[in-house]
Amino acid sequence: MAHVNSILPLDETAASVFQSRKAGILLHPSSLPGEGQLGCLDKNALQFIDFLHECGFKIWQTLPVGPTHDDLSPYNCISVFALNPRLLSVEWMSEQGLIESLPEKKDKSLQGDIKYRRKALLNSFENRKSYGLEFKQDFDLFVSKNSYWINNYALYSAIRDEQHGRSWMQWPDELRDATLDAIQQAESRLSDLINLYLYEQFLIDLNWQYTRQYAQKKDIVLFGDLPMFVAFDSAEVWGQRKLFTINDKGEANYVAGVPPDYFSETGQYWGNPQYEWKYMQDTGFEWWIQRLSRQFELFDIVRIDHFRGFESSWTIPGTAKTAMEGKWEKVPGDLLFRALRKAIPDLPVVAEDLGVITQEVVDLRHKHKLPGMKVLQFGFDGNETNPHLPNNYESDFVVYTGTHDNDTSLSWYESLNTESKKHVNQVIELSLQAKLEMPWSLIVTALNSKAQWAIVPMQDLLALNGEHRMNTPGTVDNNWLWRFEWDLVRNQNTKKIKLQIEASKR
Repeated sequence: MAHVNSILPLDETAASVFQSRKAGILLHPSSLPGEGQLGCLDKNALQFIDFLHECGFKIWQTLPVGPTHDDLSPYNCISVFALNPRLLSVEWMSEQGLIESLPEKKDKSLQGDIKYRRKALLNSFENRKSYGLEFKQDFDLFVSKNSYWINNYALYSAIRDEQHGRSWMQWPDELRDATLDAIQQAESRLSDLINLYLYEQFLIDLNWQYTRQYAQKKDIVLFGDLPMFVAFDSAEVWGQRKLFTINDKGEANYVAGVPPDYFSETGQYWGNPQYEWKYMQDTGFEWWIQRLSRQFELFDIVRIDHFRGFESSWTIPGTAKTAMEGKWEKVPGDLLFRALRKAIPDLPVVAEDLGVITQEVVDLRHKHKLPGMKVLQFGFDGNETNPHLPNNYESDFVVYTGTHDNDTSLSWYESLNTESKKHVNQVIELSLQAKLEMPWSLIVTALNSKAQWAIVPMQDLLALNGEHRMNTPGTVDNNWLWRFEWDLVRNQNTKKIKLQIEASKR
């Protein structure tokens, strides 16, 4: 069986991962083409890696890959350690001999996808003993190695199923509070379902490592994304309450957000529970070390979202109605990153330092030698000192034409008034000494910049309009569903792309 090859150790690439100029594409795996409602780690993932290699790109950046809630937001995950089961490819399972027969698929909706994948999973689970002793040993080793998170995740997921998907705050009190008797009874009552969730994570991890090894053979770096905060309705908050500012009833004493600003008069009330930083510090930041270590089993380098929160965090009382009632609270970020650097010496991390950033945040990033981020769409306000203009930053950055939260670069440009378009054109033409069409002009500007890495959202590479954006912040409909089609990719001039990448010495 081919499954043995998919858990071979990877080459040690993290140490030098940010040492050379590279270009890459931002694309979440759910945006890959395929038969289902969302992309997964099937042959389309391998074909996408081939496309990156052919163009000369060296990086595939994704969004967080944890299991999502029904809103599909990868920044609102059921677990920060687990992989999203929706990424598991039934096709891959069949190719690896891990499924006896493909189930019939009638319903082509998102729920239909879930049911189809669950049927395939059950088929594999029920026949797992026939896959041999080595397969069983691999599974046992995986569960043992990941025991610090996976048992809690599987138990939480099984109880959540039993409770019809309700938040743990709505569970019976004894389950909500995870009393010893309730947990022991649940472990006995739901043992088969718990084992199924353990098995599911084993398979998706195999599927992921298979894809990662293929990327490595093609000299493609996998670039992950880690949200700073954890969803309230998650396995970690339920099972590790001491890590968070949670009271005896399971209610958050303090939650995260951002203060009022130009974009919102009342600020943003995210609702994620704040961390109990003293407890984390007293335990040597063990949870954070585990969390980053897990990410580096999946990725070569990781972006940490909302890096600003590691210096000070906007802390809102849990009973507050808006973010206006919050205040800045200092966070032991320096001590945290010292501990992380000691445990993970190379610490291949990129700091998302966008927004209003204080000198203290800049100093924290510099002290720990972490690359930052720049976004070209933010650079054309007419201010010559704008930090997002390529002439105003050094090499220790990753530059983006736009991010998953931005409109596509073509749509962004078309939405500008005449004077603003003229200004953008003048700045870019002066920088490139050439006139190019949008969004290619922005892409080439990013490639030619001083930034060590340049990342282009797939929508920009394909010159797509705003109908194809991934997420519109502040809205709940039609987000995280975008997928590209191979016909659009086949129209790309890969030789032209490769020449531009090579000309920029990436």
